[in-house]
Amino acid sequence: MSDTELYAALKHFFGFSKFKGLQEPVVKSILDKNNTFVIMPTGGGKSLCYQLPALMQEGTAIVVSPLIALMKNQVDALRALSSEEGIAHVLNSSLNKTEVKQVKQDISDGITKLLYVAPESLTKDEYVDFLQQEKVSFVAIDEAHCISEWGHDFRPEYRNLRTIIKRIGDNIPIIGLTATATPKVQEDILKNLAMSDANTFKASFNRPNLYYEIRPKTKNVDADVIRFVKQNEGKSGIVYCLSRKRVEELAQILQVNGVKAVPYHAGLDAKTRVRHQDMFLMEDADVVVATIAFGMGIDKPDVRFVIHNDIPKSIESYYQETGRAGRDGGEGHCLAYYSYKDIEKLEKFMSGKPVAEQEIGHALVARSCCFCRNIHV
Repeated sequence: MSDTELYAALKHFFGFSKFKGLQEPVVKSILDKNNTFVIMPTGGGKSLCYQLPALMQEGTAIVVSPLIALMKNQVDALRALSSEEGIAHVLNSSLNKTEVKQVKQDISDGITKLLYVAPESLTKDEYVDFLQQEKVSFVAIDEAHCISEWGHDFRPEYRNLRTIIKRIGDNIPIIGLTATATPKVQEDILKNLAMSDANTFKASFNRPNLYYEIRPKTKNVDADVIRFVKQNEGKSGIVYCLSRKRVEELAQILQVNGVKAVPYHAGLDAKTRVRHQDMFLMEDADVVVATIAFGMGIDKPDVRFVIHNDIPKSIESYYQETGRAGRDGGEGHCLAYYSYKDIEKLEKFMSGKPVAEQEIGHALVARSCCFCRNIHV
């Protein structure tokens, strides 16, 4: 395919005249049907890397993603680009039989270019048997660090993906994408997906527009957070908390102090979560107070601050969460509070887990502690 055709497709589907960073060589690698591994920071434009080749090729690309909110977000955005609603679909446990039948029909008719699935859905024989009969252009595994026990968001079901892909078809190209830069996690991903031959693309992780600040957490932390948010009045921000209880508490405190804040955590029903997420995206709310369940795949370029009320469980998760600030290239203030009580809480969370998992968890927390001590001078 010529560069002229590629740029014409980019303009046609996304309205862009040029690619960002490493997007162009990644897209070319996928169009050439190579196994491809992409390491790109949050906000680097990873989704376009697989969406464009999927839209340009015959067949349906399967996109494996860990979060329903992320899938819904991307499907809505893709449908806005096309007159065909069936151009992108989600296949997960939230669909009824009629909806599943429609998804299958659109794939068989060649309308669906991107099918977003949760890893659990791919293990169902019914779906595997169906996909074996269809033309699959490639499989993209988003948030591929979920494969690794050393990743900050390990999901056991991700480790079976290679076997399932082989069942769907023998020579289906695999694209792994992650915003986690540690060599151990990268090695795990390539080994588990059996793609040592993959073309690997690694973008720079330096985000010069982000300002990092660590403060010790005192009993006055609420007043400190209120003061900071008030100083940034009208700006969009995310406040991360370790527990759902703390999310509810802090959201209420901010509301009482005149801040347009909403809570977000997995304990809220799906409708409330979607409503609060949309309020934030549409700027009816300035601040989302959330557990780490919020943020994956949320495309809001003008987040101006990310506050961590508690010490993050790993440097990787902290990098990814703070990376949601300043995606438009504008300023982003990343403020974290730490205390030894937070470390005790994290240690307690790990106490019921298998020994191997505990060892990894303790090592990741220890690195977070060193980071906080070294930054706070």
